[in-house]
Amino acid sequence: MSDLINFHYLIYYYVMINAVGFFMMGFDKRRAVGGGRRIPERTLMLTGAFGAALGMLIAAKQFRHKTKKPLFTIGLPLLIIVHTILLLLISGNVNIPELLF
Repeated sequence: MSDLINFHYLIYYYVMINAVGFFMMGFDKRRAVGGGRRIPERTLMLTGAFGAALGMLIAAKQFRHKTKKPLFTIGLPLLIIVHTILLLLISGNVNIPELLF
């Protein structure tokens, strides 16, 4: 039962970090249009690596932001795949041999 509770906390984390990533992309787009100080790409990608890749990809499409940069058009989907595999492994629904074969 405690593993299930801990997994729920992980899901809550992913929801929150994706909301943060979504708003960061929107904020950066607003600054890009308005000429203000921007969020560095490294910071955006680190946020994506910590779990916000899905929210950031949705925001990129929604706000038409960073859609021509391979770092984001390729990097964010790859991070989403990695995060999905990690979540499946942590949840215990899949084991590594099933993923490989």
